Amino acid sequence: MQNWSPSSWRDKPIKQQPAYPDTDALRNTEQTLGRFPPLVFAGEIRSLQKGLAAVSQGDGFLLQGGDCAESFVEFNANKIRNTFQLLMQMAVVLTFAGSCPVVKIGRIAGQFAKPRSADTETVEGVELPSYRGDIVNDIAFTAEARTPDPHRLLDAYHQSSATLNLLRAFASGGFADLHQVHKWNQGFVSQTPQHEKYEHLAAQIDQTLAFMRACGIHSGNTPQLKETTLYTSHEALLLNYEEALTRQDSLTGDWYDCSAHMLWIGDRTRQPDHAHVEFLRGVHNPIGIKVGPSTDTDDLRRLLELLNPGNLPGRITLIARMGATGIQEKLPSLVRAVQQMGASVVWSSDPMHGNTIKSSNGYKTRNVKDILQEMKGFFEVHRAEGTYAGGVHFEMTGSNVTECIGGAYRVTEENLAERYHTQCDPRLNADQSLELAFLIADTLKAARQSR
Repeated sequence: MQNWSPSSWRDKPIKQQPAYPDTDALRNTEQTLGRFPPLVFAGEIRSLQKGLAAVSQGDGFLLQGGDCAESFVEFNANKIRNTFQLLMQMAVVLTFAGSCPVVKIGRIAGQFAKPRSADTETVEGVELPSYRGDIVNDIAFTAEARTPDPHRLLDAYHQSSATLNLLRAFASGGFADLHQVHKWNQGFVSQTPQHEKYEHLAAQIDQTLAFMRACGIHSGNTPQLKETTLYTSHEALLLNYEEALTRQDSLTGDWYDCSAHMLWIGDRTRQPDHAHVEFLRGVHNPIGIKVGPSTDTDDLRRLLELLNPGNLPGRITLIARMGATGIQEKLPSLVRAVQQMGASVVWSSDPMHGNTIKSSNGYKTRNVKDILQEMKGFFEVHRAEGTYAGGVHFEMTGSNVTECIGGAYRVTEENLAERYHTQCDPRLNADQSLELAFLIADTLKAARQSR
């Protein structure tokens, strides 16, 4: 924390930031955000770190998922409900398979900004700024729409606030009741084309709930069966926004970024001497680090030293994104380097970002079989290294989209045009996400039994 302040990042080199033409408007917007109430609270953030600390020690599992990038246009209660419902359904399957608590974190209520491979894009000879997410500019390809607008930071704050209100209501108001969620899963199992694969697990869960009811344990007398906790996360990309929502806790004196419970740093912004690492080293939120094929062991060690000098359990989640064909070649050396340091981390698999392809009809997509292959490879590496595979990280939606190909419902390249709604990267739909939860259930169970 030496020489750190919420604004010390401004003295460092920075990447992936929009060029706002009106700097006065940006400064006024930052000041307005700084007066707004926090979106999340220090006590909630500490509870998440406690849960992740248990995961790092092998006493839990992390499920993190949600939109690639949230949208202003598609914002509605049904979409939020569907995403919440899907996360609960997946969590039930993984909780039962792993016989352990599942820490649930949504990519929601703040996941608006996206890094870009280039600052501009050219269409039919016209060059305009790249679309960087609704918090920055609009996806429409016009000069006005693509001009970064600082007032969108306020729109993102208000949408995040409304989203959090609804999520908290769902979590505590009975919508997350374990018996209800299990009924949803039974409906999925009975309708999926490969239902026989999942019927056994669904039947085991049903028997367990029936046994609990017979023992007098039900949602009427056990709040844990009808309530849950869903934390929020996003990539800490726009540091103007993150700084404006950073607050000093009155109880501890520690600084927390109150825009989300967990923040992560992406593959394009994890330079140890740059602004994003500088900002994140000073806030006390749990931090994710995307670990890709280009990650060097020395850089990873340096990041762990900078971001978690006290080696606090639950502080760091390493999110591996290597690709289906590269996971078993590139991950082991990084796992060994972390082991040799004695660093306490959660290892999580992001099987989405390393498996993006372009279909023959021009759509950016991902194949479910590649996603499953990378997840299985992730578990195999950790089994071989004697370490704990602690979580999964999906880009997914509860909406009935057709953006990833494959799965039991056999979405094909020809189907992509039917409901391709993403504003950025392709997402798993609800059926594909639940199918993966069932398919990795046995892998998770075996991984935990071998510890």
